[in-house]
Amino acid sequence: MAKHIGSVAIVDDEENLRETVAYALRREGYHVDLYRDGQHAWERLESELPDVAVLDILMPRMDGLELCRKLRGQSELLPIIFLTSKDEEFDRVLGLELGADDYLCKPFAMRELVARIKVLFRRLALAGANADTDGEEVVTLGPLSLDMRRYQATWKDTPLSLTVTEFMLLHALTRRPGHVKSRARLMEECYPHDAYVSERTIDSHVKRLRKKFGHIDPDFDEIDTVYGLGYRYREHQS
Repeated sequence: MAKHIGSVAIVDDEENLRETVAYALRREGYHVDLYRDGQHAWERLESELPDVAVLDILMPRMDGLELCRKLRGQSELLPIIFLTSKDEEFDRVLGLELGADDYLCKPFAMRELVARIKVLFRRLALAGANADTDGEEVVTLGPLSLDMRRYQATWKDTPLSLTVTEFMLLHALTRRPGHVKSRARLMEECYPHDAYVSERTIDSHVKRLRKKFGHIDPDFDEIDTVYGLGYRYREHQS
């Protein structure tokens, strides 16, 4: 029996899918809690968050999008994966804009879902290891500061609430200010162990990043879209 390595909440109204996913994850050593719909999950998760949440979008009583909103109100760092049908493009993109870290289209191979969950746990472990590191590791670029130990960002001394994926994307953009990074390159830097995400995922995360900066500073325009190429963080003269 593998040792317990983290907790995963599976929220889906299909009982067979819930049980199949739970069996696969428990074999990997994860603790798994199952919920039949968003309301059922929220009644428990409101007071006790899992380490990772896997949410179906279309569910009775409370759908996955609304549950994602509520979970994000509790924690920006909770990794969230959406399960969607192939024809739910609008909902899938909206889910990413709400703060989901990833998505998977049904039907999917169980090993693929397990692989994505492992990626999210590796990021959590990396963030925890950085937080325990002695000494300061703060990257400063103009009014932007990135605390690499705690995965925390501030703009003009105001904290930003970023998901782990958003923080990694922002860090990737600011590594070489003024240089254009393709979506493929950003996927490699934000998902170093994962080959599954799409370019649309990066676009959604960039949109959410801009929105969060805009709440703090309506004049924020540091992230440029270079059409046909990718994105860049503006270079400032020292």
